[in-house]
Amino acid sequence: MRMLTDTDMERLRGQFGQLASPVELVMFTQTTECEFCAGTRDLVEQVASASDKVEAVIYDFIADGDRAEEYGIDKVPAIAVIGAKDYGVRFYGVPSGYEFVSLVEAIKSVSLGDSGLSEASKEVLAQLDEPVHFQVFVTPTCPYCAGTVVLTYKMAVESERVRADGVEITEFPHLAINYQVRAVPRTVINETQFVDGMVPETVMLQMLLMAVGKAETETPSDAFQGDAG
Repeated sequence: MRMLTDTDMERLRGQFGQLASPVELVMFTQTTECEFCAGTRDLVEQVASASDKVEAVIYDFIADGDRAEEYGIDKVPAIAVIGAKDYGVRFYGVPSGYEFVSLVEAIKSVSLGDSGLSEASKEVLAQLDEPVHFQVFVTPTCPYCAGTVVLTYKMAVESERVRADGVEITEFPHLAINYQVRAVPRTVINETQFVDGMVPETVMLQMLLMAVGKAETETPSDAFQGDAG
């Protein structure tokens, strides 16, 4: 099953012309009880075929449990985007629709090893002294979600203490219940801070600092855009 058209592939090859160093798309799948695994694998292999700098590495979530543990994978389908090192960039589910942008931008950021964040953000992230975990819950039809996922991926590329997950929430309904996801994007930081909608880099950074106890000021509630999914 081909998820990308010839036109899509041509555009992808053009974007991948910017890649600097090799990238591995480490995908975890399983043959049973995973409705979206086959489609995700097909997409990953198509994306990898667009550049000799991108390689698809496929593991079985059950048979290769040691690898899943190594990469911190706890559900499937899952994609770990690995460059010169593991930056902690993950996507759970099929990165289709608007979320395809998230995957492409993750590949480019990881290949370049450059977050593209502002110097002020880089300085703050350089001072982190404890782990930060972003979970960004998204749907393929949400126009604001990809930008939010990409922002957290950039923070993961910038700081070895940050890891970032994009999660296609309709594929993991138990997480929608657990994190009370009623609209997307919803970002959860260290299980304690919740950010609804798409917010600027400065606001997301402030919420990160609140999650690690480095800030006490609440952010403006009108600084976001959201989508009902």
